[in-house]
Amino acid sequence: MKAVLQKQINDMTDDELKDVLRRDYLRRLNRYRMTDNFFIKKYGMDFEGFEKTKVVEKAGYTFEVESDAQEWELAIDGIKTMERRLKELSSGN
Repeated sequence: MKAVLQKQINDMTDDELKDVLRRDYLRRLNRYRMTDNFFIKKYGMDFEGFEKTKVVEKAGYTFEVESDAQEWELAIDGIKTMERRLKELSSGN
């Protein structure tokens, strides 16, 4: 399987490979933004506000709120990472 994938990659032009990466980054970015929007609606604030108002602490460190905080933080980091990668890809770096 690895050899088949490697051949397919080797047969792609740089533009085709960039297009594949761009589509994957956009898919991930969309998923992370959907997660961010879900939690914004659930908690009525953005992640920065969520942290500043110490929602996790005020909720008594319940599993649900701590889990939401972790998932939300991963989504925020994912948004930043995908936006950076898309910018790098479009600038040719």
